[in-house]
Amino acid sequence: MQRGFKQAEYEARVARAQRLMKDSGLDALLLTTEPEVRYFTGYLTRFWESPSRPWFLIVPLSGKPVAVIPSIGAALMGKTWIDDIRTWSAPDLKDDGVSLLSTALIDLLRDGGTVGIPSGHETHLRMPLADFERVKASCAGLGFTSENGIMRRLRMIKSDAEIAKIQHACDVAGRAFARVPEIAGEGVPLDRVFRDFQRLCLEEGADWVPYLAGGAGPLGYDDVISPAAPTPLKNGDVLMLDTGLVVDGYFCDFDRNFSIGTPCQDVQDAYAVLMDAMVKGQEAAQVGNKASDVFHAMDLIVTGGKGTGDAGRLGHGLGMQLTEWPSFIAEDDTLLEDGMVITLEPGVTLSNGSVLVHEDNFVIRKNGPVQLSVKAPRSMVEM
Repeated sequence: MQRGFKQAEYEARVARAQRLMKDSGLDALLLTTEPEVRYFTGYLTRFWESPSRPWFLIVPLSGKPVAVIPSIGAALMGKTWIDDIRTWSAPDLKDDGVSLLSTALIDLLRDGGTVGIPSGHETHLRMPLADFERVKASCAGLGFTSENGIMRRLRMIKSDAEIAKIQHACDVAGRAFARVPEIAGEGVPLDRVFRDFQRLCLEEGADWVPYLAGGAGPLGYDDVISPAAPTPLKNGDVLMLDTGLVVDGYFCDFDRNFSIGTPCQDVQDAYAVLMDAMVKGQEAAQVGNKASDVFHAMDLIVTGGKGTGDAGRLGHGLGMQLTEWPSFIAEDDTLLEDGMVITLEPGVTLSNGSVLVHEDNFVIRKNGPVQLSVKAPRSMVEM
């Protein structure tokens, strides 16, 4: 697999952004978060884990983006296609990039103009609010407003090159899931299974495993986000592992359920409901349908159309982040388009209040969704 993308991929992204900016009356985009900066530059680093330093990228209405970043990142940014890289020594407790960013904006928008900033659902401003106010005060001739969802629109539709990377991540996870019987079984503590599964993901080719959730218990599990406890697996337990591993900056996100011994009839029946819900979700995940149509198709199977459930949604978008737009909820009327990568994630509640959840990854195509994650067996795997 080729690491990164050819320069033409980034040039096309910038060109699409600039067309949307023109339509929205924006003269520049100001981006402060990792996925947005990486989307236009290819700048991939784990250094974003540190909250000590802000990072900025300006996308003007014409020309290439301008990076305004801490000097510690200059060498890596210099390996991308970006050539206007302005740096300061960070962290700076008095002026942490504020003056440099303000000057860059004024240089690029000498005649004034409007700067768009991602402001909607699933966005945040990754800089101190006080510093943002100082930037605005220093750029008196510029207006600052929402970017009208441009970044959401751009990132929601994946290129073939992006889809290939997500497919690769799914393949890695699929090979790791196939090896779960090597690490799990009756008497093995759940926290050891979690650690060993991350090891399997790395052995099979993951760059890192930033997300691993799951649970275990009779008739399912009581939640799917708790850290793993050192509780030994017991005969009759259902084990679920849900991984979001990363390969070259792109996520997969799917899970698999395993039975320790032969599952009881209630578990078999609940698992069959999940498989039926997945089929209905796929049937509804067609170009031109809405995200809410997919939700209702699955919800009709898992709750009879009641629309209940603590998870809040039955799937989501996927790509540079573990979860992206859209959300498969009753209120999301996002139209499905060719090139969207999604997860379908129905869940059912059993008689004792435990849950079973199943998740798979797909790309929306004109002729219907194509599954990216390895197809799960119709019956739960026994160990």
